[in-house]
Amino acid sequence: MATDDKDLFKKIVSHAKEYGFVFPSSEIYDGLQAVYDYGPYGAELKKNLKDLWWQSMTRLNENVVGLDAAIFMHPLTWKASGHVDSFNDPMIDNKDSKKRYRADNLIEDYAQRLEAEGKADQAKAVLTEMNQLLEAEKLGELRELIVRENITCPISGTANWTEVRQFNLMFSTEVGSVAEDASKIYLRPETAQGIFVNFLSVQKTARMKVPFGIAQIGKAFRNEIVARQFIFRMREFEQMEMQFFVRPGTEMQWYEHWRDVRVRWHKALGIPADNLRIHPHEKLAHYANAALDIEFKFPFGFKEIEGIHSRTDYDLKRHQEFSKKKQNYFDNDLNEEGKPYGNYVPYVVETSVGADRLFLMTLCNAYTEETVGEGDQQKERIYLKLHPALAPVKAAIFPLVKKDGLPEKAMSIFNDLRYDFNIIYEEQQTIGKRYTRQDLIGTPFCIAVDYETLENDTVTIRYRDTMEQKRVPISALREEIGREVSVSNIFKNL
Repeated sequence: MATDDKDLFKKIVSHAKEYGFVFPSSEIYDGLQAVYDYGPYGAELKKNLKDLWWQSMTRLNENVVGLDAAIFMHPLTWKASGHVDSFNDPMIDNKDSKKRYRADNLIEDYAQRLEAEGKADQAKAVLTEMNQLLEAEKLGELRELIVRENITCPISGTANWTEVRQFNLMFSTEVGSVAEDASKIYLRPETAQGIFVNFLSVQKTARMKVPFGIAQIGKAFRNEIVARQFIFRMREFEQMEMQFFVRPGTEMQWYEHWRDVRVRWHKALGIPADNLRIHPHEKLAHYANAALDIEFKFPFGFKEIEGIHSRTDYDLKRHQEFSKKKQNYFDNDLNEEGKPYGNYVPYVVETSVGADRLFLMTLCNAYTEETVGEGDQQKERIYLKLHPALAPVKAAIFPLVKKDGLPEKAMSIFNDLRYDFNIIYEEQQTIGKRYTRQDLIGTPFCIAVDYETLENDTVTIRYRDTMEQKRVPISALREEIGREVSVSNIFKNL
C-alpha cells in the first residue's frame, strides 16, 4: 500500500470515529482487539445497507424468501458442515516481533506488491504454488515458500519465522444449567448452515418450487488469527447470505446469473466500475465446483466484499447423512415431463456479502476531499458523498437564528417531516458550521429557515454535493426529499 493510500485509510478510520460511525468496542477499558461498535450514524448507515439488500433479495425476486435462524445450533451441524475438522487457517509467528500472521495473507500481500511492480506473472506463480501447497496441506513447504521469497514481517523486517501450524477459527462455549452437565456448542462461524437445516421447512411452509432462494442476515463469529484493516476483518461480524436451490445440472447457469446480478447491485450503489473486479478462485473449497469473489479497490488494495459459490449438493447431503433425515425435493414439473429424475437433493448457488465490509466499502467510496473557492477564498472541503437513499440522515432543519419565531417555525417543519424521514434539528453555532457538520456525516439536504420563511412559507434547500441552494415552498419539501432518497432510485438501476 502506497504512503498516500495509507494516509487516506487513516483519515477514513479517524473520520469514522470522530463523526459517530464506528467506535472501538469497550474503549474506556482500552478496547477489545478486532471488535467494534457502530455509533449513531454508523448504525443508521449499516441498517440502510441491510434493508436495501433484504429488499433487493426478497421483494425484487418472487422466488426468494427470508429466514432468521438462531446463532446456537446443534453441535452435529458443524461436524456435518466440516467446520469441526477443517475450519482452519495456516498460522505463522515472527520470532523477533512476536507477531502472529496468517501465512496465506502474508503471501497474498507479497503477490499484490509484485503485481503493483509490474511482475504479474511472478505474482500469479507464487499464488498458484501457495494454493497447491494449501490444497495438499504441505505446511512445511508453505514456510519454505515464505522464506524463499524473502517475505518479511512488517514489524521487525526479518524473515525469522516459526513453523506453519493450523489454527481452528471457531469459538466454543457450553450450554447447560450446571458445569458437569454442560455440552460443548459453537458460536456459528457462518450463517449458511442455518439456511440448509431449514431448507425443507421453508420450502413446504412457503410453498416454494425449485429454483428458489432463502435469504438471511445475521451475526457470525470467527477467532481470526490476525484481524486487521479496521472493520474489514473482525471476530464478530454480520453476514448477508442467500442460498439459491436449483436442479442439478443447472447450477452454472444460476451461478453466472447471480454473479451478474450482484455486480449490478454494487454498481447501483454508486460504486464505479473501475473500483470493482471479479476474481475467480483457483483453489476451491471442498464443497464448491465454482467460486469467485467480487472485489472492491480499498485504499489497501482490491479485497473481497462478496463471494459467489456453486456449492453443489454437498451441504444438504452432509446434513442428510448426519441427521438421518431425507433432504430430497420432489420436482412435480420434472415428473409431469415424464423425466425419471424428479426426486433429488438440490444443488445450491450462494451469494454471501459481509455487511461490515459493505459498510467499509460504502464509507471509503463516499469519503471526498476537494478544494472549493478561488484565490484567497480557497479552502479544503471534506464530505461523505453517500447515495441519498443510504445516508444516515436525510435532511437537517436549521433556523437562521435562535429568535424571532424562527426556531418555532423550523421545529414545526421538523415535526411535519420526522415521520417520513430520518431528519435532525440544529440551531447551535453559525449556519456555515452547521452545513459543514452535515457534510461530514453525509446528509444530502440542509433546509434553512429565515425571515422570508415567515413571510411566504418558503425555505432554502442546500444540496450537499454541489452546495447549490434554491428556494422552495415548505409544502414541496416532502416530495423534494422523498424523490431523492427513495430506494427506487437504486432499484431502477438493477
